[in-house]
Amino acid sequence: MREAVLHLSGYNYQNIYGVSYRVKDKITMSDLAFRVQHVIKTEIDVTQAQLSRNGIEVLFGIASFKGPNTISLQGARGATEITGDKIVIGTGTKPACSSTVPVNGNTIINSDQVLDMQTLPRTLIVVGGGVIGVEYTCMFATLGVRVTLIEKRPRLLEFADQEIIEALSYHLRDHRVTMRLNEEVHAVEETEGGGPVVAVLESNKRVTGDALLYAVGRQGNVDELNLEAAGLESDSRGRIAVNENYQTKQPNIYAVGDVIGFPSLASVSMEQGRIAVSHALNKPIASNPSYFPFGIYTIPEISFIGKTEEQLTDEDVPYEVGVAYYREIARGQIRGDTTGRLKLIFHRDTYDILGVHIIGEGASELLHIGQAVMILKGKVNYFVDTVFNYPTLAECYKAAAFNGLNKLSHS
Repeated sequence: MREAVLHLSGYNYQNIYGVSYRVKDKITMSDLAFRVQHVIKTEIDVTQAQLSRNGIEVLFGIASFKGPNTISLQGARGATEITGDKIVIGTGTKPACSSTVPVNGNTIINSDQVLDMQTLPRTLIVVGGGVIGVEYTCMFATLGVRVTLIEKRPRLLEFADQEIIEALSYHLRDHRVTMRLNEEVHAVEETEGGGPVVAVLESNKRVTGDALLYAVGRQGNVDELNLEAAGLESDSRGRIAVNENYQTKQPNIYAVGDVIGFPSLASVSMEQGRIAVSHALNKPIASNPSYFPFGIYTIPEISFIGKTEEQLTDEDVPYEVGVAYYREIARGQIRGDTTGRLKLIFHRDTYDILGVHIIGEGASELLHIGQAVMILKGKVNYFVDTVFNYPTLAECYKAAAFNGLNKLSHS
């Protein structure tokens, strides 16, 4: 959906051709849904083909535990029982609900219902400043929708680097997004006849919009699993507790992905599944969760790996920072992204790379260079001594390394 928004709105080229540049003047929800459904269908087809090719039997239905080794499957042809020595739960999540927010699928929606909207609203209230809420805020703002974002915490995405989030917040305000931080929704009022929606805040403020997106967290898909029969339980948010091998307290049952909670990233969920199955089958595996990358598909996108400045400061680690700006790199000018930046954090004494934080188009791809160097125990000097293709965004690594090392030479 994000790529469709970027393409149809002409966002990536407005710095070059002017803010009035657009590929399509009147963008509809069906335009966005068409591209999304095409990609989803292809992903499903590829996955099913891979499962078939590897001789994996796929059964469709609603599963529930009858014991630690037995599952009842309610399918189109009735109920069947399946037994297994090892079981992996990967049921994902669903949008969380609230008694104060009457989701109706029309003017008040959750994140699973976005593509079902009939028309693009002129004004939108987004409740929740987590990953999903911020991603949708960026998309709708890029389409010209006036968005008000309400978040009860003092800043967005608290697990990310503060400087990077400050840069994102600047972009949001530049796209006329109103941010209500440290605010909580007390009630949501509907207007008869499909009129405006009103969010009443704890501070007695009233925020009005054509539609409201409720994106305050997600709930584990565990309601129908009958976890008690397997000797398991979930917490208030439907999350299942696991150890470092993704084993639940029943040693033969594993849980992976969003149903175990943070970070709830597709790439990390797949790796958790690989680790769990390898452990279950006693297969050797090398995987280090501290090197899992984060990709947040805001506009501009954010990607990072390793520690933030705030974490290193709390841990009393002596570090230095090198920053490169897209506007100083030829590829940044060519792409029309003059606001992105890449931030290298490295140890002042050992020159070990402690973190890479990027905001800007292509961030999630660009991050993997820094990830590889970190995992292979490379030093920040690697970027100074390496020749990168010109013009590429990868040159940011060299510029950031020079910037950081020059600070040390003057200290």
